[in-house]
Amino acid sequence: MINLIPKEEKKRIVRVFHYKLIVLLLMVVGGSIFFAFISILPSYFVSLEINNIIDVKLQEQKNEPIPSIDKETLSVIKDLDGRLSLVENAESNKFNISEKIINAIILKKIPNVKITSVYYENNSDNKQLQNKSVNIQGNATSREILLLFRQSLENTIAFKQVSLPISNFIKSSNIQFSLSLIPS
Repeated sequence: MINLIPKEEKKRIVRVFHYKLIVLLLMVVGGSIFFAFISILPSYFVSLEINNIIDVKLQEQKNEPIPSIDKETLSVIKDLDGRLSLVENAESNKFNISEKIINAIILKKIPNVKITSVYYENNSDNKQLQNKSVNIQGNATSREILLLFRQSLENTIAFKQVSLPISNFIKSSNIQFSLSLIPS
């Protein structure tokens, strides 16, 4: 078949075809966007209405008077205040065997004294700090060494009182001792 259409006419026909294709694609995209917009509109209006209802309820709640506190609520509040103050007071009266006390004992230890245990004792009859003590148990090679250890602990500012029972001096060597310290 012989092609009788001139070249410029062919180019014009191809260009028109491309224009028509672009217009068709734009119409399809535009139609899709339009239908998507139409399908989203109901949810948009519903969400606007829900937002308005929430705003109205919020305004109503803000305008409501605050209900007066009844006796039951007041008793619950007082009970809770009592419990909270108990916890706060317990925290302020808290006593820990601190690193300071342990270090004071270890630094004053004499080479011929062996410490086997350190105990914290809290006499719960009275809530004062005077009833809190640290007990040390161990072995000393002689009475003199044990007496020197006690005196070195007495000279420390970390302890108010150092008690060494006389029963610890019964043996003259290899003494198993027990010291009671009251921290300052």
